[in-house]
Amino acid sequence: MFKHTRKLQYNAKPDRPDPLMARRLQESLGGQWGEVTGMMSYLSQGWSSTGDEKYKDLLLDTGTEEIAHVEMISTMIAYLLEGAPFSEQDAAYQKDPALASVMAGMDPEHALVHGMTASLNNPNGFGWNAGYATSSGNLVADMRFNVTRESEARLQVSRLYYMTEDEGIRDMLKFLLARETQHQLQFMKAQEELEEKYGVIVPGDMKEIEHKQFSHVLMNFSDGEGSKAFEGQVAKDGEKFTYQENPEAMGGIPKTKPADKRLHNDQG
Repeated sequence: MFKHTRKLQYNAKPDRPDPLMARRLQESLGGQWGEVTGMMSYLSQGWSSTGDEKYKDLLLDTGTEEIAHVEMISTMIAYLLEGAPFSEQDAAYQKDPALASVMAGMDPEHALVHGMTASLNNPNGFGWNAGYATSSGNLVADMRFNVTRESEARLQVSRLYYMTEDEGIRDMLKFLLARETQHQLQFMKAQEELEEKYGVIVPGDMKEIEHKQFSHVLMNFSDGEGSKAFEGQVAKDGEKFTYQENPEAMGGIPKTKPADKRLHNDQG
């Protein structure tokens, strides 16, 4: 059950409208690593979890918080679009080249499709899709994704911070930076605990089946030899890396039968 509280989790009001910044913030909302991705990933992982209740609760707490972040950024975007241009204002922009430059960078979909409100798109109008989210049923794999998601999200928020001088926007971004610090740290801690229990390789119960002679070999498939620097170092599972200068082709030349003649796959 979800219950909405009309008060925002944190302040989300700029000092002044800025349609260009509204467009940029769409990445943190509907982009690949945005808040909708975090919301749907963590909630799905939590709903799918049948293991330790503390991990399930951690995921559902964080996924629900991400809904609040979606609301904050959506609200900020709506404020930033207040007073954005319509055709009758064109004359004013012709007199003010700086204003015209800013308005030229706004997302036309904000007006045409969404009526001067936020959308679940990235800044170029590409819609959010479920392929961005991850919920594998394996908590080690999912926690690793979550650390990456929070890292990418915090990186983008950091860049957005330096794209504006608006203290209202920066205030909200400072809050998001702090929460993404917490989320990275909590998912790292959960990942460490799960690795201690299940091992560092996902899934951990297949190591006896795999061809072990290939499991710790750095293969040189590029002109550079930088990978050789890892030779002899101990991997996280306790085994040492080896290095193969010239990887061999071990599979032979494939000889597949031609397709049915009725398919007209002329092969020469």
